[in-house]
Amino acid sequence: MASLSEAQEQPAHQLWDQVNGVHAGMLGISGLDMHMQPMAPHADPTTNTIWFYTKTDADIVRSIKPGSRAHFCVIGKDHDYHACLSGVIEVRPDPSKIEEYWSSMVAAWYDGGKKDPKLTMLSLHIDDAEIWVSTGNTLKFGWEIAKANLDDDKMPDVGIKRHLQFA
Repeated sequence: MASLSEAQEQPAHQLWDQVNGVHAGMLGISGLDMHMQPMAPHADPTTNTIWFYTKTDADIVRSIKPGSRAHFCVIGKDHDYHACLSGVIEVRPDPSKIEEYWSSMVAAWYDGGKKDPKLTMLSLHIDDAEIWVSTGNTLKFGWEIAKANLDDDKMPDVGIKRHLQFA
């Protein structure tokens, strides 16, 4: 369950924990008429980078040009955390990152293993993010909705929205 106090006090730390806690989010290249697609993130908070395994012949790989930007959207497993991250994306078949994040789940997608000729990686260097953290307490949520319905000028207080910028 996402913590409202952590969203206030350590939003970047919480963001990276949430990214690392999901099996997949939605990745899309900015400015293209192309749907976002599910991708499994491998986050490196020390460099504000998310790594993704993919194949060299994937449409998303062919669409990336120098300076391309992308968005990656995450919904926490308890549905009380939502985030949209953005930054510069590039194709980077970095052997050290291929090794670092390799798992049996990744291996299932590549016939040639780590040496598969179509294996490559994308790196998304995050420079901007917005997070929305809501209360997981259904009683509090119901109470806030009821109060807002009784007072036309009051919005329900069910969570926190934060904007984060990274270097």
